[in-house]
Amino acid sequence: MKKIIVPVDFSIHSENALKTAAYIAKQTNAEVIVVHMLELSNAVINQSESSSQQEMIFYIKLAEKKFNEFLQKDYLSDIKVTPIIKHFKIFSELDELAKEENADLVIIGSKGTSGLEEIFIGSNTEKVIRYANVPVLVVKEEPITSKIQKVVFACDFSIDDVAPYLRAKEFFKKLDCNLQLLYVNTPTSKFKTSDMLEEAMKSFFEAVKEDTTNINNVKIVSEYTVEKGVLYFADKSNADIIAVATHGRKGISHFFEGSISEDIANHSVLPIVSFKI
Repeated sequence: MKKIIVPVDFSIHSENALKTAAYIAKQTNAEVIVVHMLELSNAVINQSESSSQQEMIFYIKLAEKKFNEFLQKDYLSDIKVTPIIKHFKIFSELDELAKEENADLVIIGSKGTSGLEEIFIGSNTEKVIRYANVPVLVVKEEPITSKIQKVVFACDFSIDDVAPYLRAKEFFKKLDCNLQLLYVNTPTSKFKTSDMLEEAMKSFFEAVKEDTTNINNVKIVSEYTVEKGVLYFADKSNADIIAVATHGRKGISHFFEGSISEDIANHSVLPIVSFKI
């Protein structure tokens, strides 16, 4: 792992993300790119009047001062840290930055959302997951500051999950931990009989070039929703992280179809890492 991007807003949640990035960077000798997204409108930026320009410069200088103070942390010692200020709060920019920097990972702190806020506004976490093509690690109540032991990868054993699984397997290999594959059987149109599931798993392991006897290591739980099944198993198995594949749907398709990975990211107290399909 070479580069990790961490967006910060100076909150305790973004500091949890930064502490996690520092820990992973020390394990993998990676650079940490810390990004503060300063929300300045086009009207302010494009104003030609000297008073408006002075106002813009004032806010930028204030953000730079606060940013520099925020980065004065003991846990960032012996790590290469690159601070960047963006002048728009557009979360697709993080994906563009990840491409420019050839980053391996985005880490973001989140408190999650619920109720009307989630339906009508969504969270910044959701937006980052939706746009990013690199893995996104969502850190919740506590930062990751010790070795990751157990990772649960929620999988439906479809062809869509092959590439995300292979990326997740390679990603966690760098952190010296293995994946526990989990399937949640739900009483919906996607319900699978035992024979159907066994055939799907066999095809999946052949596609990822693994021994089909790995079917015996897959954990299967039954729940009314995939989200509830994943959260239930992660809690019972004392998992450290939940890994999910995401389509990164945008616009109207996202509104009608939703995203299981984003729901899990919002409601889990455990860290979540998403891998784009």
